[in-house]
This record gives sequence, structure tokens and C-alpha cells, in this order.
Amino acid sequence: MLNPNLEAIELNKEEYERYARHIILPEVGLEGQKRLKAASVLCVGTGGLGSPLILYLAASGIGRIGIVDFDVVDTSNLQRQIIHSTSWVGKPKIESAKHRILEINPACQVDLYETRLSSENALSIFEPYDIIIDGTDNFPTRYLVNDACVLLNKPNVYGSIFRFEGQATVFNYEGGPNYRDLYPEPPPPGMVPSCAEGGVLGVLPGIIGTIQATEAIKIILGAETTLSGRLLLFNAWDMKFRELKLRPNPVRPVIEKLVDYEEFCGIPQAQAESEKAQEELPEITVQELKFLLESHPHDYVLIDVRNPNEHEISRIPGSVLVPLSDIESGEGVQKIRELVDVKGHRLIAHCKMGGRSTKALQILKEAGIEGINVKGGILAWSQEVDPSVPSY
Repeated sequence: MLNPNLEAIELNKEEYERYARHIILPEVGLEGQKRLKAASVLCVGTGGLGSPLILYLAASGIGRIGIVDFDVVDTSNLQRQIIHSTSWVGKPKIESAKHRILEINPACQVDLYETRLSSENALSIFEPYDIIIDGTDNFPTRYLVNDACVLLNKPNVYGSIFRFEGQATVFNYEGGPNYRDLYPEPPPPGMVPSCAEGGVLGVLPGIIGTIQATEAIKIILGAETTLSGRLLLFNAWDMKFRELKLRPNPVRPVIEKLVDYEEFCGIPQAQAESEKAQEELPEITVQELKFLLESHPHDYVLIDVRNPNEHEISRIPGSVLVPLSDIESGEGVQKIRELVDVKGHRLIAHCKMGGRSTKALQILKEAGIEGINVKGGILAWSQEVDPSVPSY
């Protein structure tokens, strides 16, 4: 429980009106609203999770909100990152977020950290704040946020989302578990698809982010019923909540310092292996692909290894859909063998950006089928060859 000096905190007439629905709640009251005004919260990320939670924290009367982000607003963000708007596309997310916060609550102090969170800066950025909220979407940063919170003894309000599923809890609070009790070791790189590859229902981060904001407010108010020790699981498609107990691991390693979390999660090694695999495969640019398809249309088979719904969004003319999942199961290997064996066609493969097609061609090579990878995938085709092809 946070213990600010409430004697120094006063509400003015406008604040009494603004927060009236809070103040009349016995669980909040005038003291609780003063606690909110005295509190400081840092949100790491202003994406799907950060957007709704920041909005509600500002509206609730949190006196100081810090934001860490180095990205710019992209059109694809607007489906779920509701703090941003069309007029801010191409501009820094933290500036967009601050603009919206001050529209909601001009009295809120907004601190901006337009930087990539790292082991070098995390402790100094986190130190001034009462609560840290994790709105990130990758494992290295989640471990970094967790370990920094442990070293500084600060609550870590956690949330994550993927497709239709989300989870939320509170880590490192009053002797409760931390992120390493849930995930002692990171999964292998690439094992968990990103939202850019797997998709996410637009309203899902709104639900999970709002839960995170609720937990932060409850911690500030001193509520005894936080999610510490409880992992809340939500499936939006089934509209079901489940809850799992989460306990500290008595034999977990002691966190003594921040480390290289990219290295800890195996990212450099995975990137090196991916680059090596790409070097071992023949590769062509989208301009070269266009020339081949126009000058020798009957000599090549172009396969698209994306998912069917991606193929519906955009496609390169003449491409044949053979999803990577079918190739991994073996069913697609036989289909491709039949396609290339009909007239001795050469095989060319593409995906969204080149990663999945690399993996597909490695599997096919082991099966005795040689192929050529399209560098940059269909996104490069859309950007450099045919702008009428939608990007996503």
C-alpha cells in the first residue's frame, strides 16, 4: 500500500465536481481521491494495452503519468490503439498520447520518455514512480520490466494479448509472485507469433488494458483484493474468464542486476540463424520477381505460404496459396511437389515479409525441393512494384 502525505494534497472546486462519482464511493472517498492525485504511474508502451489504461488513469485523477515509447503512430494501430487518431499517423506515439491525456484531464502531469527501454536506463526511468504498468508485446522487455521492478521493489501491473485471448495480473506486490514465477524461462524465439502475424481482436486490449488500470487504481487506494497471486485469463470469443493461482517459486534465482535481455531470450542467436538460413537460400527482389513473371510466366511456380485470410487481403497475381502450416504438416509438401513436377517448373516462395517463406523453403529443401525466396515478401511488392496491392 502506498502512503503519500495526504495533508499536502488539496482538491479544488473543479476537481470535486470532476471526481464526484468517485468521492461518493465509500471505498474511495475524499482520501482515496487525494491518493490518486498524489500517485505517479509509469506505463511502458502506448499500444493496444497502453492506450485504454492511460486514458482511464488520466480520467480517474492520477496526478502524474509517465510514458515510455519510441514508436510512431501507424494506420494499422488505429484498429485498437484508441488513444491515437488518424491525424497523428506518422507522429510520435508519446506526443499523441500526451495530447489526448491533457484533453481528458489538463491537471495531469505527463512525463515523456521517447526512448527504447533498456538495461541502461530502466532503473533511472522507473525510480520516481509508485507503480509500473507493462503494456509491452515482447518477452525481452517484459523480463526487463519485471527485473527492474523487483530491484526497485515496485508493483508491476502486467497484461498481454493475442488473437482473442488476454491475461492480467499484478507482479511483485506485497511479497507476491513476479513474472519469472509465471515464465521462469523465455520461449524459443519465434515460438509465439506476434500480433502482426497472428492478429488481435481490436476490443481485446481495451478489456485487458482497462483491467490493468483498475488494478493500478486499487493498489493506490489500498484495496486488499488485487490480482496479486492470481492470473486472470480471458477469452473474448467464448466470453469466458478463468483464474489461476500463482505463487512465488521458493527456488527461483535471485535477481541481482539487469542483464542483456535480448541475449537472455535468445534473440541474437535466432537472428544469426535466420540470416544464415537466408544466405543459404537463393533470393530475389520483388523487381526481379516481376521481370520473371512477365518474361517467363510458364517457367515458375509462385507459392504464397501465408494464411488463407491474409491471401484474401492481398495477393501477387498468379500465386498459389500453400500455407506454411500445411507445409509443416507434410500435406503442402506433396502439393508443391506436384506443382513443380508437372513441367519442371522452378519454385518461388513468398510470405508477408520473407520470414515464413524462408522457413517453408528450408522444410522443402530437406524434402528435396529447391526454391527461391522473395526478399521482403508481399509488403515489398506493394511498396515497390504495385501500390494497388493492400498492405497490412
